[in-house]
Amino acid sequence: MESLATMRPRIRLGLVGAICAWTGWLSLPLAWAETCPPGDPALQQEAMTSLADRIEAWDEAYYGRGERLVEDSVYDQTRERLIAWQACLDSPTPSPAARREAHLTPIRDGVKHAIVQTGLDKITDPDALAVWVKRRQSQGLWVQPKVDGVAVTLVYDDGQLLEVVSRGDGRQGQDWSSHAERIEAIPKTLAGTAPPPRVTLQGELYHRRADHVQADMGSDGARSTVIGLMARHMLDAMDAREIGLFVWDWPDGPASMTDRLERLSAWGFDDAADLTQPVADFKDVGEWRRRWYQGPLPFATDGVVIRQGARPAGTEWLPQPPSWAVAWKHPAQRSLATVRDVTFRIGRTGNITPMLTLAPTRLDDRVIRRVSLGSLDQWQQWDVRPGDDVTIRLAGATIPQLDDVMHRQIPRVPIEAPDPERYHDLSCLRLAPGCEAQFLARLTWISSREGLDMPGIGEGAWSRLIAAGLVEDLHDWLTLSPAELEEVKGVGERRAAQWHARFQAAQQQPFTRWLTALGMPSIPQAGLDLADSPSSLSAYRARTLEDWQRYPGIGEVTARRLVEFFSNPILSALLDGYIVPLQQTPGAS
Repeated sequence: MESLATMRPRIRLGLVGAICAWTGWLSLPLAWAETCPPGDPALQQEAMTSLADRIEAWDEAYYGRGERLVEDSVYDQTRERLIAWQACLDSPTPSPAARREAHLTPIRDGVKHAIVQTGLDKITDPDALAVWVKRRQSQGLWVQPKVDGVAVTLVYDDGQLLEVVSRGDGRQGQDWSSHAERIEAIPKTLAGTAPPPRVTLQGELYHRRADHVQADMGSDGARSTVIGLMARHMLDAMDAREIGLFVWDWPDGPASMTDRLERLSAWGFDDAADLTQPVADFKDVGEWRRRWYQGPLPFATDGVVIRQGARPAGTEWLPQPPSWAVAWKHPAQRSLATVRDVTFRIGRTGNITPMLTLAPTRLDDRVIRRVSLGSLDQWQQWDVRPGDDVTIRLAGATIPQLDDVMHRQIPRVPIEAPDPERYHDLSCLRLAPGCEAQFLARLTWISSREGLDMPGIGEGAWSRLIAAGLVEDLHDWLTLSPAELEEVKGVGERRAAQWHARFQAAQQQPFTRWLTALGMPSIPQAGLDLADSPSSLSAYRARTLEDWQRYPGIGEVTARRLVEFFSNPILSALLDGYIVPLQQTPGAS
């Protein structure tokens, strides 16, 4: 069989363009549209070839061996990226059918399908699906779970099972009739309501999984399990009981979906009737998708399928995705993204957190633009640079997290990371070159609920005051007047009065609250046995490393940090010159 590599020069991009124009709602992600691989022509070609080779390996595993090496969401996005690059460089793009056929194992003695299997286009953008649904509402719409299994065709003659054929290439497949005899889920006779002389059903063989919740459990090889069982020379009774059947269409059945479902139910295909639901609009579709994603089903799923109740007769079907049915995938658990920038956030205590700015990408129905790498060591381990393609996933169902680096841009973009030796608990107590981020973080902590609790005074407010040149030390805000605040860009009379009131109220906070706001290490209550007043300061300063360690819960590291905090000359000057006198004024704590 001809390889995909040799097919590339002969299969032109025009086919992809025609398909996109026909469907209307299919489009590349905004961030990838009209983009080229980076670098000079040689590097562009190298990047595109590398991406094509990766997809070819995935195709070979999926179509040839039934193995899914990468999640569908990542595969689809990678494929879209390749199409965008090939469009930019005017390079040939194999069609989906050509890619599939390039890796399908030749079907020996293949059985021709009575009615071709069409396949489905997939939509990931909810807005695009909403348009698709709105255009077809008059046709009557139905939704089904998209079973993660293996497609088959079942043919009955005069109510007796004649053959079961695997999907294959959509036109012909392997004869699985001998295995079907052992699978209890496949009725051998259409009992009850008298069937037509010929009944052709299309459906999915799946791996039985009682009370399977897709959102929690994922697919975990459900499809490959069925492929493995059906590939055996002999299928024993125990293994056969693990296989279920979901019938999703009756191509040569009645024109009405309601009539089709009633007859299927009468013949024992209860899943078809129970799990094919009428929908009025996009909201209904979304509700069923959510329900089947988060609720129990007897099989793994990878989305939902929306079908028109009215569609062409089966004799008119083609082995390609139709216009009258479409798949909406479940929220992506992993997503492909391009790194636009790498920045470093320096926190109040000097921790350096690398941040990846990403081209917007959809993950779990959310648009993700930034991902934290947690630590400088982790960034150095991944060595992520602008232009790299990465996969991201959700940690704990809410926090986006780097999963893998799929492609590294060549040449590598140079990045100068902050020196970790420069930043620590007591660095950047004043504004200085290189201290902008940590100094701002200190001020933001001071006004936070854990600090002096100044509602409405956050990072944005401090940034404005710094930009106006009004705050360069941790104490400068204590003496600002309403008139000075009004001069700050974007701060009017009302806001200036509010900020000034917050500053005044913060001055009345207890002395130990001030110490916490200035960065005193957290210590157990047992260590705070002194009075909560400025008079305690000298006693705190007098404590040695050994003194601090005598208190329960205070080890050597915390004790050392406490000694350094109370002996720091900048903090000592701040406490002695501003905080202690402030706390000793009438009415102060």
